[in-house]
Amino acid sequence: MTAGGKRFPSSLVAAIDRGQILGVRAGARVHRIIGIWAVVVDGRVFVRSWGIRPDGWYRTFLDNPHGVITPPGRKRAVPVRAIPTRSERLKDAVTRAYARKYHTRGSLKFVRGFARQRRRDATMELVPRQPRSR
Repeated sequence: MTAGGKRFPSSLVAAIDRGQILGVRAGARVHRIIGIWAVVVDGRVFVRSWGIRPDGWYRTFLDNPHGVITPPGRKRAVPVRAIPTRSERLKDAVTRAYARKYHTRGSLKFVRGFARQRRRDATMELVPRQPRSR
């Protein structure tokens, strides 16, 4: 089971797995959706930050774990919650998943960079956001 206890529908996970870019908007503030790389490990969706800037999506998710994603080929945004990944076993699996998925010559620099410790430590799992109770 995921860290959040809930999984995305398999069709959504498959779209993310097949696609090269995942649209993401972190936090509650309305702003543009940006494209990032995402991988699937054991049916779970993971993302890793490259820049780790104070005003970037990773830090925003740390402050407010709610956001949305727009998977490849989908028009409607999907509400998500971001959960920092602590497991070294999962971080290793995510590193391998990036190497398998993004294997072009132009991607190699980024795949190697994603394997560095500070970026490994910026791994997050995206899970469906629970509807708010009234």
